[in-house]
Amino acid sequence: MRVWGSLAVTALLVACTACGSSAPPSPARPSLRIGVDLPLTGHEARAAVPALNGIRFFVQTHPVLDGFDVVLVPSDDARDGLPNSQVGASNVGKFVADSSVVAMIGPFDAWVARREIPIANAAGLAMVSPATSNPCLTRDVFIPAPLNPAKTAITCKDAGLPGASELRGGHTNNYFRLTTTDELQGSAAADFAYRKLHVQRAAVISDHEAYGQGLVDSFSGRLTNLGGAVLGHLDLEPGQGDASDFLKSMKGAGAQAIYYGGSSRNGCSIRAAMKSIFPPGEGTPFLGGDGIAQDPTCIASAGENSPGIYATVPIVDAASRPSAARSIHDFKASFGTTAAYGLYTMVAYDATAVLYAALDRAIRDAGGHLPARAMVRAELAQTSGLAGATGTIGFDAAGDTTNRIVTVFEAAGSNPRASWKLVDTVDYSTRLPY
Repeated sequence: MRVWGSLAVTALLVACTACGSSAPPSPARPSLRIGVDLPLTGHEARAAVPALNGIRFFVQTHPVLDGFDVVLVPSDDARDGLPNSQVGASNVGKFVADSSVVAMIGPFDAWVARREIPIANAAGLAMVSPATSNPCLTRDVFIPAPLNPAKTAITCKDAGLPGASELRGGHTNNYFRLTTTDELQGSAAADFAYRKLHVQRAAVISDHEAYGQGLVDSFSGRLTNLGGAVLGHLDLEPGQGDASDFLKSMKGAGAQAIYYGGSSRNGCSIRAAMKSIFPPGEGTPFLGGDGIAQDPTCIASAGENSPGIYATVPIVDAASRPSAARSIHDFKASFGTTAAYGLYTMVAYDATAVLYAALDRAIRDAGGHLPARAMVRAELAQTSGLAGATGTIGFDAAGDTTNRIVTVFEAAGSNPRASWKLVDTVDYSTRLPY
């Protein structure tokens, strides 16, 4: 009774103070705005919307930063179901034109980033991406010499892509990302295949795109460096023939696995074709990158031969880290549905945390005022040793994450809706594979 009485008195005093006070209301806090550019509709929405949820959850739990209300400005860069670089460039143009936008999170795709980076760079607007992994967004070398079977470096120009120096007219980096790069995806798949699946002889297929060719080259170079062999390479342009003859020749040559560089819509039918040529399922592994990982389209295309599909993603699987358990629990309690959470939710959450930390330092340096964009960019470049849900986060001089972890998943079976299984983690944070 004494407790309840005390609470009642306290409540009454608070109520009376509020009623009888003639003090003017507190002035509204100033706000700072963070742009967000992601493909929120279409094919990639299944991954991008949960990423946006991760950003929103961080802001929801940290709504005020150093006296500023934090306001998100989310924009969709998809058109006709696919990420669109022109739409993304328009979105960034709007962020740049709004002086209260101090930085942005995104984009999700490399081809969108190539259009956005020069616009943001010219305005000094910092970008933090939770998803892009193309090496040429931050460097001028596409494949380092040790990972190229020919043992010469493949430059971005050689690959038909603009390099980092071409994207940054101001010659100052404004682009930071929490994903590692594609040449490490290919390398990690080779490490996993050789060390865990005991594959010594493989064949590779690429989809005639720079992304797929880069994955195949790095896989081939790493497998060869480990002591394995690549028996053949087919570069198959989507819609131009099939891989059956190649698969048959590789079976005759003794291939134990197939590595595919490309996307689900172009390549997972190759897995279905393997069934009549190679031992099915895990008897003949089919490996690829994040272009096929956790994609129901891939499983639908592969059909009954879906078991034995392995795919890398260039990020940490937060669900496997004890340090992320509390944040994930709280997120799911807040959002309520399983579909709200995805592979990139906690990576995007950490991208927001990194930006907050840089903003905090920049605001303090600005004497509590809204910081200049250049100050935010400079503080992001200094990020090191930040404890995040996905691990210890920092950036190197190019803006790449120093938390260089690649996660390997296996398809759970032929049900497109089934969750893929975590089977390995390859960590290159302290030592690169080249």
